[in-house]
Amino acid sequence: MTAGNQRSAPASATDSGRSCCVPARRDGVSARRAVPPSAVGLGAHGVEQVHIPGGPLAMGDHHGDGKTEDGETPVHTVQVSPFVIDATCVTNDDFAAFAAATGYRTESERFGLSAVFHLAVHARRSDVLGRSGEAPWWLGVRGADWAHPGGLLSDVDGLGDHPVVHVSWNDALAYCEWTGRRLPTEAEWELAARGGLVGARYPWGDELGPEWECNIWQGDFPHQNTGEDGYLTTAPVRTYRPNGHGLWQVVGNVWEWCADRYDAGYYAVSATTDPRGPDSGAGRVLRGGSYLCHDSYCNRYRVAARSGNTPDSAMGNAGFRTVAMS
Repeated sequence: MTAGNQRSAPASATDSGRSCCVPARRDGVSARRAVPPSAVGLGAHGVEQVHIPGGPLAMGDHHGDGKTEDGETPVHTVQVSPFVIDATCVTNDDFAAFAAATGYRTESERFGLSAVFHLAVHARRSDVLGRSGEAPWWLGVRGADWAHPGGLLSDVDGLGDHPVVHVSWNDALAYCEWTGRRLPTEAEWELAARGGLVGARYPWGDELGPEWECNIWQGDFPHQNTGEDGYLTTAPVRTYRPNGHGLWQVVGNVWEWCADRYDAGYYAVSATTDPRGPDSGAGRVLRGGSYLCHDSYCNRYRVAARSGNTPDSAMGNAGFRTVAMS
């Protein structure tokens, strides 16, 4: 099946080569709609909070696992100020409260389509508009959005405690404005995700272990998922176990948007205190990997792994969590 027009299918992230993980919108058009000014900072944010005391962070890939083009090196020490962070990703229930209170419509709703993994599509055949050339497991599906994650024949009934997906960076920012919070910087995210472990591959150590510790792919990607961890797509945000700081599912499950612009060369020139990423650039950082990560093509469910995408891009395996200063 081929694309029928400019926005019929997710496109490759040409600046990063990571369309397999987080497909970008082809035209890069931003349709951002600000939250109504009267609603800014008034939203109830009920996610449990974790206090991160701050301190030094040896940021980056300590094991040589990452791809050069991702920019996980050099390992560099930065100082991070204290902050509080959501123990879980923002859920469908959380986002539904925001949408109901403000009337906000996500970019997927306004564009009329979003990227859905091919085994997760629940839509009429006529609503499947095309597929990515470089990553054919990503389909552009008309009507796919946060409330219809597989397409118009799906909904989020029974998925209230799952992470919200099909939200762009712009959408996540709008939610933050409503609650008076913000997205984490990449350094804040990594410090919190490491859970107090210095240089470990994962939030729990260096090995996956005999049992599943996170929601990633099992089986023959992208054709068959054996479901050994219990999930084809998202899992509830409190599945498995929290890390040493009390954060749940910081790797696997869904990619998480960060505040920073993405630049694979940034670590070599990073600020040493509270880095906030480069001053310019089209892409924004995502961290943590997702339920589609599999060692046969993508090992980005490590704590040090990073990706990037345009701020108007949305897909079925990316969400976010929020922070505030302590």
